[in-house]
Amino acid sequence: MSAFLISVALFLQVTASLGTHVLLGTLGGILTERVGNTCLGIEGMMLLGASTGFLVAYNTGNALLAVLAAGAAGAAGALIYAIITVSLRGNQVVTGLALTTFGSGAAGLIGMSISGKSLPESINNVLGIHTIPVLSDIPVIGKMLFEQSPFVLGAIFCAIIIYIYLTKTNTGLNARVVGESPAAADASGINVTLHKYIHTILGGFLCGVGGGYYSMVYVGRWQIDLTAGAGWISVALIIFAMWNPLRAILGAYLFGAVRGLTFKLQGGLVLFGHTITFSAQLLDMAPYIVTVLVLLFITMRNKREYQAPAALGSPYFRENR
Repeated sequence: MSAFLISVALFLQVTASLGTHVLLGTLGGILTERVGNTCLGIEGMMLLGASTGFLVAYNTGNALLAVLAAGAAGAAGALIYAIITVSLRGNQVVTGLALTTFGSGAAGLIGMSISGKSLPESINNVLGIHTIPVLSDIPVIGKMLFEQSPFVLGAIFCAIIIYIYLTKTNTGLNARVVGESPAAADASGINVTLHKYIHTILGGFLCGVGGGYYSMVYVGRWQIDLTAGAGWISVALIIFAMWNPLRAILGAYLFGAVRGLTFKLQGGLVLFGHTITFSAQLLDMAPYIVTVLVLLFITMRNKREYQAPAALGSPYFRENR
């Protein structure tokens, strides 16, 4: 392989690793919003997963237990959200924002004892980068997909499974009906409350796992507000993906690519023999600016297939059916 192709392959490898936690958060948000629950608490659930997963990993050295703990922490946050918005019919926007605030504070409390700590080698041996022979030698995309943490392929697999579930299975189609018209779903015999609870909790689990990946694998340590707004990027990418799990892969990797590009530009850009330097603050802002611009472009294309589920954000009162 030429030096150029090797460089491209390494860049794509970094892109995938930088976009995986955002992809998991976006998938969790899609599951939640497909049943009509506005998901603004992704940041909080990711932080809960990041701190809890790291804590369990540090104390047990068991990778599987740590991943499950990260997901369970996110699911617990989602359960609180579901109780308030589904059973008590609280405002979904306010509750989502409150969940983010709660998740940030709770994660800081959970992580007090592990700040600055290093994980046992057993965690990195399982969750770190693994090379799949032969497949990793495929030009360009080999390193991107097959010389990665298991989280990377796992996130892509989840996106495919969720897409098939939502578009090809009766239960998934029922969930979409709940998000479009809960009254019609209820009249058809679909248990609206059960669907909302299950999908919201599963969505929270994925958000927690995304946070766990970021703290245990990509960063490898815990610190306050570790996710640095990744949950809000996931909220934007739900709209960018048009609530389609496969498009979420593209959105997450676009974020990862811009983030990776900013890392390359930290030393400056050599152009016609001159080195152009960029402000560190501007480079930090770049992925978020690009996300906002892409989001604006998508929302301007006012087509029905690009619209949110019709009942998104609206509490369901069965008595009004």
